[in-house]
Amino acid sequence: MQYDDAKDQFIQTWGNLATQWGINRTMAQIHATMLLSTEAMSTDDVMEELQISRGNANMNVRALIDWGLVQKVYVKGDRKEFFVAIKDSFTVARRIAKERQRRELVPVVGMLEELSNIEGEGAKEKELKKVTGDMLDLTRQVNQLLSRFGDAEPKWWQRKLLSFLK
Repeated sequence: MQYDDAKDQFIQTWGNLATQWGINRTMAQIHATMLLSTEAMSTDDVMEELQISRGNANMNVRALIDWGLVQKVYVKGDRKEFFVAIKDSFTVARRIAKERQRRELVPVVGMLEELSNIEGEGAKEKELKKVTGDMLDLTRQVNQLLSRFGDAEPKWWQRKLLSFLK
């Protein structure tokens, strides 16, 4: 496979995968493009590479910065803004996990806490309390696991994973 074909396939695959972890395809394609770039990229570079509008490029680069997956960098002698992707895969995974935790799990925990505190002692109320209580326990455990993952160093997780697999 030639470089250009492999690059296009990586960008498309990363874009498709992105919908599974909560971001839009274009945002992931920009991220993939920056991951493969050996130099900082401007918004113009992103627009040209992916054939997207300036607004789409700007909005998604800002979102990548918010997720902590891309940083703004200074390029001496140029007034444009330039960006680079965080390339360490463990750091990328941790930042995605933390953002998903913040956007998805934390609100679910709050909602389940409210639902598990309903009034009444009838059979329906007890069943609702039981189901939401069980889901709340599980969600809290997953939330705690993601917190540990997000705060941990790579070596710690590698040791834990290897000890689990043995």
